[in-house]
This record gives sequence, C-alpha cells and structure tokens, in this order.
Amino acid sequence: MNKKAVILYSGGLDSTTCMAIAKADGFETYAMSFAYGQRHTIELEKAREYAPKIGAVKHQVVEIDLRQFGGSALTADLDVPKDQSSTDDIPITYVPARNTIFLSFALGWAEVLGASDIYIGVNALDYSGYPDCRPEFISAFENMANLATRAGVEGDQPYTIHSPLIQLSKAEIIRTGLDLGVDYGLTHSCYDPTPAGISCGRCDSCFLRLKGFREAGLEDPIDYVTRGA
Repeated sequence: MNKKAVILYSGGLDSTTCMAIAKADGFETYAMSFAYGQRHTIELEKAREYAPKIGAVKHQVVEIDLRQFGGSALTADLDVPKDQSSTDDIPITYVPARNTIFLSFALGWAEVLGASDIYIGVNALDYSGYPDCRPEFISAFENMANLATRAGVEGDQPYTIHSPLIQLSKAEIIRTGLDLGVDYGLTHSCYDPTPAGISCGRCDSCFLRLKGFREAGLEDPIDYVTRGA
C-alpha cells in the first residue's frame, strides 16, 4: 500500500499544486482544510469540490474560530489592502500563528493515521512576506514534531514536513501543477472576493497569482472583477 501523507489544503493554487505533488510522490493523500473564521470562505467550497477530484482519500475540515483573536484583515473587520497599497514588511493579511496552528492539527491527525509525512504549500519567493512561510520555520516545526509526539520519540520513521514549493516562483508552481494535471479553474486565491465568490484582482494574493500566470505565459482561467495592473 502507498504511504499516507496529510496535506494542508486551502483550495488555493499553491495547496492544490502541493496535493498533486504529494500524490505524484506516491502518497495516499489526506486533505485537511480549516474553517477558521476567514472572510474568504469561498476557498472552502473550492476545497470540498476539488479534494476528491484530485484524489484525496479523505478530506477533513477543521472548525476553529480565529476571529476570537482577530489581528488580521482575514479574521477581523479590517480592510484588505488593494493595489499593493500595504507598505508593511509583514502585511495586515498575516494571520497570527496560522501555519503553526494548522501544522499542529495536521501533526495530530498524522499521528492518528500512522502517517509520517505532512505537506504544506508555503512559498518564500512569490509570497506576501509572512514569517510562517520561511524555510527556518518549516525546519523548526519538523524538529518540534519529532520531539513532541509519541510517534516521533518511539517510532522508527521520523516526521517529515514537505514544502516542495518553498523555493519556486509562482510561475514555476503553475507550470509544475499543469504538468501534473491540475485544473486551476477549480481553485481560489482571493482574500476579498465578491459575495458571489468572484476574485477581486487587486489584493496581494490576486496580484501574485496573476503575476505568476503572466510570467508563465498563460491566462488565469478564473474570473476576476478586475485583472489589476
């Protein structure tokens, strides 16, 4: 039987590509998404739709309410910066400790499943400057996972946190996904979509996604209110 891997899966471009990579690596993929109080809940609809199509053995949606803390334009009543208007090194769309929280849930599920591998689609090149998307963070969490779990301490297979996109440009990520058969028309990336789920085209996430498709010489198949500059 194939080995099992837990994939942190938002329904976006990066995590969908990451899921395809894990499957190509020979893993049975167990997708984990989060309803964490984010304003862009359309991503969960996309995740539920696409997870079985790309071959997830099971799709787990975890409900946690990070709006209790706020501190981010994604989990509080703050405006999402548009047109690259944010000048902060770490923008207001950063959700405090989000990837630490998500990876902790993924680690717990992996231990129950008997899986030693977790995939996360973080990126340190074409990204918004989030501190929990850096190689140092992934390495530190992997070390912690092997210190803080029974499977890590007593098992014969240490945990590995895979971040296969971390040193790729967005264009390279898109080309990789297309080579693996990813349908990006079923993904969602926008932080501030319309009530109908149409991407704004002006937030950082849309900007980076559109930039990636342009640099890949391709047209993004999803709809936008505006396709930006």
